[in-house]
Amino acid sequence: MVEHRHQDLSESVFEDVDLTGALFHSVLLRDVRIRGAWAERLVIDGGFEELLLNGVDVVPLWRAELARRHPEYAMLTPHDADGYRAVWPVLEEQWAATVDRARGLPEERLHERVDGEWSFVETLRHMLFVHDAWLRRAVLGEPAPYDALDLPHDEMPALEGVPRDHDARPSLDHVLDLRGERLAVTRRFFTELTDEQLRRSTTVTGPGYPEAGSYAVTRCLNAVLDEEWWHRRFAERDLTVLLEG
Repeated sequence: MVEHRHQDLSESVFEDVDLTGALFHSVLLRDVRIRGAWAERLVIDGGFEELLLNGVDVVPLWRAELARRHPEYAMLTPHDADGYRAVWPVLEEQWAATVDRARGLPEERLHERVDGEWSFVETLRHMLFVHDAWLRRAVLGEPAPYDALDLPHDEMPALEGVPRDHDARPSLDHVLDLRGERLAVTRRFFTELTDEQLRRSTTVTGPGYPEAGSYAVTRCLNAVLDEEWWHRRFAERDLTVLLEG
């Protein structure tokens, strides 16, 4: 077994290689070609713009199936301000049910990771970071809105002013109090959002994340929606393991 961590393996060639039981985590697969492969069971989690399986782009089929199973999935890319107002309470309601489910576990298990993924509390801490980064910093213009408990994604390099405390063990209630403050800001923002705002770009300056630059407002808001939807699904997946264990 060979471990490759934090390496650039661009243009590498793997030929006549046995990858049984291999784990690929946080990998960039741009323009990757796999030929002559045999897969008895291949599990892939990630975001894909195009995924060709024997010449067929299966991404549209995958998206259609997600929308069939989860009708709100089609709402995650709103076309106007009313669309954002419609989807946001759906996401809040789903998360409320997930939190209620998590409360069925002892507090210490809410800090337990499943298969190396974030614990439930860590997931909520990451959601603090998402709101602070993409709404409060990028859209509302707060230069450094982060709380000490904000948890950035693991792949993000260390950035000036951005906290990253992996050892913190805050209580669920404390993190939920912080999250409640962010949800209130987001709820108010969507209530007042206009179509004109959605046509604008925003300029981020100074150190932090997202890094300085220009971003479409829709790009920032959709990041919040996507992160809320996907991370709740990840949390539900892991809660099932913890509750059954």
